[in-house]
Amino acid sequence: MHASCRLVLLPLLLAGAANSASAQVKLPGDPYASDAVGIVTDPCPVHPAPTDDAARTMAKLHQVTRDWAQLCRYHRDNAALRGQPVSVVFMGDSITDGWIKDDPDFFKDGRVDRGISGQTTPQMLLRFREDVIALKPKAVHIMVGTNDIAGNTGAATMAMVQGYIQSMAELARANGIKVMLASVPPAASFPWSPDKRPAPQIAEMNAWLKRYAAANGFTFVDYHPALATAEGAMKPGMATDGVHPTPAGYAAMRPVALAAIRKTLGK
Repeated sequence: MHASCRLVLLPLLLAGAANSASAQVKLPGDPYASDAVGIVTDPCPVHPAPTDDAARTMAKLHQVTRDWAQLCRYHRDNAALRGQPVSVVFMGDSITDGWIKDDPDFFKDGRVDRGISGQTTPQMLLRFREDVIALKPKAVHIMVGTNDIAGNTGAATMAMVQGYIQSMAELARANGIKVMLASVPPAASFPWSPDKRPAPQIAEMNAWLKRYAAANGFTFVDYHPALATAEGAMKPGMATDGVHPTPAGYAAMRPVALAAIRKTLGK
C-alpha cells in the first residue's frame, strides 16, 4: 500500500477502533455497509469494481477492515477447484500474481496461481489454509518477502518474516504437501518504497531460505542466476520497473520452476 493511501485510511481506522466492539462503523456513502458480518454462509459478496478515487479508497478501507488477508480474492475460484487434481499451488505476491498474466500456459497440468499483489508474509499465512491446504496440492511453491522488505504492512524483524515462512512450510508439511521455497527475486530498489535499498536484505533472506530448505528437506528454488546482476539488481530486460518481471523474465523463470517441480515431485 502506498503511503498516501495509508494517510487517507488512518483516521478512518482510528475512528472505527474508537467505537465499541459490538458496533459496526457506518461511513457516508459506504457501498459495503449492508454486507453481512460474523459467521455467515457466504463471506464474499460481489461488488462492482471501483471506478474513481473515492470508490477505490472505500474499497481499500473495506479490504483493510473486513478482509485484510484478501481471502475473498480466490474464494470462488477455490470452490470451483475442490475435488480436482492440483499438482502445485504457487503462493506469493505480485510477482506470482503477474506470472499467470504473462505466461498463462505455464499454469496448466494442475499448476495453480494464488499470488496477490502487494501482500506480505503475515497476510499469506492467514490465507494459506484456504488458498493452499484446502486445494490438496502435491506441492506448494512459496515465493515471498519482497513486500515485507518494502514495508507494505508496516515494520517487522527479519526473524518475524522468517517465522511466517516457517509457519507456512510447517502447515504444508503437516498436511502432506511438499514444500518449494523460492528465493526472493532480485531488486536494487522499490518504486513504491524509494527509501529502501533492498539488495542486502534480499541476500540475507535468500541465504536463510537456502539453509532452512536444506535443513528440512524442502526444495530451494533459486531464480537469481537467471534474473540477477552481480550487484543484486534485475538484469536488463528482465523487469518492467526493476522488480516485476517482464515476459522475458518469466520465460527465464519457467525452466527453473519446472526443474524444481520435477525434483520435488519426481516427474
